[in-house]
Amino acid sequence: MPRLAQTPGLTDVQQAILATVREFVTKEIIPHAQQLEHDDAYPADIVEGMREMGLFGLTIAEEYGGLGESLLTYALVVEELARGWMSISGIVNTHFIVAYLVAQHGSEEQKARLLPKLATGEMRGAFSMSEPGCGSDVAAIRSRAVPDGDAYVLSGQKMWLTNGAYSSVVATLVKTDVGADSVYGNMTTFLLEKEPGFGETAPGLTIPGKIEKMGYKGVETTEMILDSHRVNATAVLGGADGVGRGFYQMMDGIEVGRVNVAARACGIAIRAFELAVGYAQQRQTFGKPLHEHQAIAFKLAEMGTRIEAAHALMVNAARLKDSGQRNDVEAGMAKLLASEYCAEVVQEAFRIHGGYGYSKEYEIERLMREAPFLLIGEGTSEIQKTIISRGLLREYRS
Repeated sequence: MPRLAQTPGLTDVQQAILATVREFVTKEIIPHAQQLEHDDAYPADIVEGMREMGLFGLTIAEEYGGLGESLLTYALVVEELARGWMSISGIVNTHFIVAYLVAQHGSEEQKARLLPKLATGEMRGAFSMSEPGCGSDVAAIRSRAVPDGDAYVLSGQKMWLTNGAYSSVVATLVKTDVGADSVYGNMTTFLLEKEPGFGETAPGLTIPGKIEKMGYKGVETTEMILDSHRVNATAVLGGADGVGRGFYQMMDGIEVGRVNVAARACGIAIRAFELAVGYAQQRQTFGKPLHEHQAIAFKLAEMGTRIEAAHALMVNAARLKDSGQRNDVEAGMAKLLASEYCAEVVQEAFRIHGGYGYSKEYEIERLMREAPFLLIGEGTSEIQKTIISRGLLREYRS
């Protein structure tokens, strides 16, 4: 068992799940990730394997067909998946956030109808807040839903939907004028159901095509066009009580998402360290292995320390959320530190590889393109600092 990123206090069930996932990653993901990523090919066989293991229902309650595990278990599973290939963790992440939103904020009808299908992976989830004109500035959202009898008509353009094509339900935040004093009180989350695929997948709902990216390949990232898309009022997350509550529901989901991004960063950093420490022991320069040069040995020491620190913050944020406590500051800290340290660890691994790190034959080249995504996903580092400072000032107000 590797020394880095160990988590004390896990149950036998948690350890068994992680051992199974680790073996799956080693045998089924790592050997194929490089080719799949370079081909930008959807990993259908890997996804089917995850379905068979029950990973799509990992945190969904047993009464709905899931495994009923904690956020901590999920985060540690994501860490393992990202160690193999970050895109795989992306496939389950947005799905998980949607399942979490339905379980925490959905109506009884929504839970009974959607959660069993989400648990098996028969139905896949996507999550949508961003738009072409806004990312972290949620108040600038322009997409809106207008009441029409017992229905709503939605119009607007959404961006950066992971699982945009393969999903069957998209949790979508739009503006609704309900007379609230704050712009955030005039937002509602809708569960938009559609057919998987590209094109017009429901009347007035179009998924145009994949957005080409420098990394994070294999998993599709898309836009979503809403052109007078009509849905019943029952599509509001939480039913009638959910109108005007969309922003607060989504922020709850984002806290969970930030723990996930921290876990992804830890997984990538662990893999970068594995590659670096292996290469440093195989490669010889100036008559001795790389790791016997103090400059390289010190890099490995710093990389390992960063991984330990990031993992500890991620685990703490997950455990706080599992205990029912507010974790916005801790999730922000975990996401900030883990994503920044991940970029640093990957770059150091790249430098240890020297010229070979620039070759597509070596895995570190892929990690160099994947790590930057974590600096912006689920809020940039600057947004995390804003959240952290506000939380600390709230606690330490004079």
